[in-house]
Amino acid sequence: MNRDEKRAERLGMESIPSLLLRFSVPAIVGMVVNALYNIVDRIFIGRGVDSVAIGGIYIGMPIMLVLMAFAMLIGVGGNTLVSIRLGEGKKEEADRIAANSLTMLAVDGILLGAAGTVLLEPLLKLFGASSSNIGYAKDYLQVILIGAPLNAIGFGMNNFIRGEGNPKIAMFTMLIGAFLNMILDPIFIFVFDMGVRGAALATIISQAVSAMWVLRYFLTGKSILSIRKRYLVPDLKIIKKIVANGVAPFSMQIAASMVTALYNTNLQSYGGDMATSSMGVINSVSMMITMPIFGINQGSQPIMGYNYGAKKYSRVKKTLKYAAISATTITTLGFIIVQFFPEIIIKAFVGEQGVSGQLMSIAVPGMRTLLMAFPFVGFQVVSSAYFQATGKPRQSMLLSLSRQVLILIPALLILPKLFGLSGVWMAGPIADFTSFLIAAVLITFSLKHLKDEEL
Repeated sequence: MNRDEKRAERLGMESIPSLLLRFSVPAIVGMVVNALYNIVDRIFIGRGVDSVAIGGIYIGMPIMLVLMAFAMLIGVGGNTLVSIRLGEGKKEEADRIAANSLTMLAVDGILLGAAGTVLLEPLLKLFGASSSNIGYAKDYLQVILIGAPLNAIGFGMNNFIRGEGNPKIAMFTMLIGAFLNMILDPIFIFVFDMGVRGAALATIISQAVSAMWVLRYFLTGKSILSIRKRYLVPDLKIIKKIVANGVAPFSMQIAASMVTALYNTNLQSYGGDMATSSMGVINSVSMMITMPIFGINQGSQPIMGYNYGAKKYSRVKKTLKYAAISATTITTLGFIIVQFFPEIIIKAFVGEQGVSGQLMSIAVPGMRTLLMAFPFVGFQVVSSAYFQATGKPRQSMLLSLSRQVLILIPALLILPKLFGLSGVWMAGPIADFTSFLIAAVLITFSLKHLKDEEL
């Protein structure tokens, strides 16, 4: 039995809990480590510059989310197709999809980096930047946008390493970059006194190393997928399929960018710079809780995708069940921590000397309120991943957008006008719980249909 057949047998035959653990743990580590890029930057900036600078970095989050959205559109969309094609035994078609994805990621990074640089200042003002924090935001993002192509390749192609059955290699790819970032951040910020530009420089150097590691994996014969020159030429049919299957996570990230911009404008209007800085801290905490869920999604996706392609529907349902239980456990634990220890978490970002009375008085109730419905988030996110993995992008997109667009944006437009800053914090949990109810309905109908197909 060759290497391809052994990996296929593992996805189609081994116990689901064992597979999910094996695939998800490295993915969780990878996603948490990826989140550390932003979180570590904010911690060192908060301690090495000032708390207003944290708000400046957060003001630029919509732009960074757009960069990630396009990388996910291609990386997740292409990997979904690759997993299904490998399950169907169509290796050459999977190679074509992976190579086209690489081309798309490179072009995407170049175009977005250039456009972002030209439009940076007006975009930051649109996203709610104030005269106090716009300088920090510009200094940080001018450097980040230079590294956009390498970030797109590293983040996007890492999905394919995981999708072909090598989650540990995918995890090491993320670890290399994150640990290098943690080493370089204090050097550039404290030793060379480069401020927020130093944090950004540390980030793009780390992302470049990750990208080179990914390319080395595919170009040295270690991968199942073969990136061949003739497959790098864009194929319109393949591109359409990649976009169709990646549109759900893409839409979710674009919506997240819109929501972040709307949050920023409301925070500045009703709470000023300290409210924006508080949100920078809260967003970091939220990322640390949700990134493991996305890791579970990435770990479960090739299992569900392969077994769906192989028509082993009972294994698809088991994977969904265990993924939902795991995700809900994580979000519930995160909820407990933020409700009981918010002060300790905030001090980790700004230190004892940086905790002004105003920042703490805004951040503590904000964190408790904004994350109060987190126990329901895990199921909702995993449900969206299920539809994506089984080649149902419309349902996945609907579920993804139900929270970020259909519910959260109207809530952010209405509640702050009625309740001020408290209304800004209240919008999140209302959207979380409502989208959970929608997910429950969609999953119920989908599993019934899957049972009918199985029979």
